[in-house]
Amino acid sequence: MSEMKTVETEMKAIVFQLLDEEYGVDVHQVRSIERIQEITRVPRTPSFVKGVINLRGIVTPIIDLRSRFDLEEASYTEETRIVIVNANDLEVGMIVDSANDVIDVPADTVEPAPKVVGGIEAEYLDGVAKLEKRLLILLNLEKVLNPEEIIALRQFKETNE
Repeated sequence: MSEMKTVETEMKAIVFQLLDEEYGVDVHQVRSIERIQEITRVPRTPSFVKGVINLRGIVTPIIDLRSRFDLEEASYTEETRIVIVNANDLEVGMIVDSANDVIDVPADTVEPAPKVVGGIEAEYLDGVAKLEKRLLILLNLEKVLNPEEIIALRQFKETNE
């Protein structure tokens, strides 16, 4: 019985960085973490949609989280990663500065997100976890890609498979 309670009161999160902030995404939504690779640009898409990659035979749309959150852009480095996530039944790659950690996030450390955290509006956030010596911003992937953008990406993906 106590094992069930643990499952309900804790989540595992993949931790990644943008600028000087740490963000987390539920490990169940993450498919893989890839090195940056050549991205094919797609016309008539929002500026934060960098294009698509062919990931093991699957066309995967790629978004730049810095652009999505109106943060300053940066050059890609050896640390830059593409976090492949599943949002609303669509696999999408998110370009992040680095991704290198999986941590347990106890539910009692998560607080509702303030209106703005690290320059990012609360609508994109599930909350903020106050952990020992670190603050983890938890993303709501369904909001990071709004429904209209998901439909546009799905239509592109379907016509190119």
